[in-house]
Amino acid sequence: MPTIAPLSPTYAAARADFLAAASAASATVTTYPHPLTGLEGEQLAVDVAELGPADAADVVTVFSATHGVEGYCGSALQTHWLRHCTATRPAHVRVVMVHALNPFGMSWVRRVNEDNVDLNRNFPDWSQPAPQNPQYAGIADLVVPSTWTAEEQDRTTNALVGMAMEKGFPWLQQVVSGGQYDHPTGVFYGGTGPTWSHRWLREWSAGHLGAAERLAVIDLHTGLGPWGHGELIGCERKGLPLYDRANATWFGEVTSMLDGDSVSAVIAGDWLTSVQQLAPQAAITPVCIEYGTVDTVTVLQALRADAWLHGHGDPLGPEGPAVRAQVRAAFADDDPAWIAACWDRFEAVINAVL
Repeated sequence: MPTIAPLSPTYAAARADFLAAASAASATVTTYPHPLTGLEGEQLAVDVAELGPADAADVVTVFSATHGVEGYCGSALQTHWLRHCTATRPAHVRVVMVHALNPFGMSWVRRVNEDNVDLNRNFPDWSQPAPQNPQYAGIADLVVPSTWTAEEQDRTTNALVGMAMEKGFPWLQQVVSGGQYDHPTGVFYGGTGPTWSHRWLREWSAGHLGAAERLAVIDLHTGLGPWGHGELIGCERKGLPLYDRANATWFGEVTSMLDGDSVSAVIAGDWLTSVQQLAPQAAITPVCIEYGTVDTVTVLQALRADAWLHGHGDPLGPEGPAVRAQVRAAFADDDPAWIAACWDRFEAVINAVL
């Protein structure tokens, strides 16, 4: 097996590599343009590469860039599979690679989308009032202050650390990252309704997953857990079908976000928790692969800087490049050993379900 290529330097480069690999694999590629342009003025799109029968009963889908910047890893894994592993696909199975579900975030090196919305907090039941996280209001100005001087960073960081020491780090992680719907310039903001990517996913699923009887969904993420380790996170409680199918498929190693044994907080509006709605006729087996990068505090500091830049600063101003570099370093490790470790886990996961 050839060594996996380094992470692409930009969204445009990653997209070009993905499309070239899909073409070389004779995949059917459909491009869905995003209404905005990227950091360098480039076209943004969700690109879908498909191999196998269009009416297949067995379908495996792989998603990258639900959280934009995390797509540098996901894109590399999808592209390497298309280049070197398509022969592992059984003839009757349809494999669908969805490249850059949140292309705006990937291009702008952000976790969130064009509305500062975390796509994985954007799938609550919007017919009901938004989920509540009242404790976030008490720390919102500490998490994302209006200025980002060194002094203000020290002051707010020390205050947050003090809260974590007093109430426990799990408390702080839950309040900060569980999802909030009242602070549009804050972190882990879920929005006020379905975003462009949310609407696209529902529309695409309705038109392309209707024949599936058995559907596997692999969603690729980075930023939590030990370096290079891909934790398998389930979106349902243990003992329920979506969890049990995933755990039986993937080595008995699937943790449950809702049961509190994963590296993730319990989050509101996670899109995998709504996956049954996308193909209600199918037996669905979903999993998130969460690849560790740096420590959680470093990740949070990068997200705070990014939220300040886009909420109170100028993304195209002099602070922009340094903040984007900070965010990329937190979610996309350019060490070749890191993406090689990510590939080993991904290869085992997709082979198991195929």
